[in-house]
Amino acid sequence: MLNEDVRKQFPILDQEVNEHSLVYLDSAATSQKPQSVINAVNEYYERYNSNVHRGVHTLGSRATDGYEGAREKVKHFINANSIKEVVFVRGTTTAINTVAHSYGRENLSEGDEIVLTKMEHHSNIIPWQQVAKVTGATLKYLPLQEDGTISLEDVKETVTSKTKIVAMSQVSNVLGTINPIKEVAQIAHDNGAVIVVDAAQSVPHMSVDVQDLDVDFFAFSGHKMCGPTGIGVLYGKQSLLENMEPVEFGGEMIDFVGLYDSTWKELPWKFEGGTPIIAGAIGLGAAIDFLQDVGMEAIEAHEQELANYALEQMQTIEGITIYGPKERAGLVTFNLDDVHPHDTATALDALGIAVRAGHHCAQPLMKELQVAATARASFYLYNSKQDVDKLVEGLRKTKEYFGDVF
Repeated sequence: MLNEDVRKQFPILDQEVNEHSLVYLDSAATSQKPQSVINAVNEYYERYNSNVHRGVHTLGSRATDGYEGAREKVKHFINANSIKEVVFVRGTTTAINTVAHSYGRENLSEGDEIVLTKMEHHSNIIPWQQVAKVTGATLKYLPLQEDGTISLEDVKETVTSKTKIVAMSQVSNVLGTINPIKEVAQIAHDNGAVIVVDAAQSVPHMSVDVQDLDVDFFAFSGHKMCGPTGIGVLYGKQSLLENMEPVEFGGEMIDFVGLYDSTWKELPWKFEGGTPIIAGAIGLGAAIDFLQDVGMEAIEAHEQELANYALEQMQTIEGITIYGPKERAGLVTFNLDDVHPHDTATALDALGIAVRAGHHCAQPLMKELQVAATARASFYLYNSKQDVDKLVEGLRKTKEYFGDVF
């Protein structure tokens, strides 16, 4: 387990909520930020706030170095082949929409198929629905096994020569399922398709190597990995990105502008129209430094231990339903019998425990699970077994309270 020194680097955790010490179990929605990230963003605004690329003055050069230095850090963090494959965007949603509306619209036509899973976040469903409506392509969904996993045999049966895109999360934000991306990518490529991976729930929690996975597009958000909100990354293979048109047009992304035609900058800047998210990128770079200092393998092992411990302890509560496979990432989604998940979350909040309740932007999965909503506790490197113990104690109190009421 990671030691208490890690937690101490997150100032927001040193507070009371409703007269109880804060237990933050909602990192799948957004993670907290270490002091080093806060300092990096503050330093940018206090010491060298300026626009990037075009300025020749000192502050502009410092800002450009910070912004492009962050891109270099991302490249090494995910093992991209070149900085040309690292595009800064607002987040996972923007990244997937960029692929859908640039690559998808140009490469799909009537009769083509897009293969998804039923566990996808809305951000990896709706863009493909919209592209399918425009192009005449068809959406196909991989079936889920009873434990919330997918079968490679089903992948082989579903992905055919008609398949042009496979879009899939590496880790489910509801079930915690860890999908076999490398194997699915091979099946997709064998059938002439590309694979688009929603990595919002994986990159913060485990080592990733986009070249080893052989993914074509890979999207993730900074705010789930100790970085600021409003910054994310679209990784794409250079050969694919070079043949894609930008989806936003204006300053920064142009090479030459005439009255009736214009040309674009080279990769990755042709996809970064307008003043970029400079402070966000610098903060993301600082977050990567922090995570690497702790060690991604240590973070993954820590979360696995917490998830296993949470499953073990929560299963001792009578009348609890837990969703997802036994082997999972660091989150547990559940419901208490006869207690609405929003009531569960409210009762836990009264005890200073922050969990998420709702459909988690995964309404098709909720329908598959035959529930309207669930509660979710998600863990990160700053959580401990003591946090799990407080969660379990809080769930017992919640169950007793609503049992007495009804």
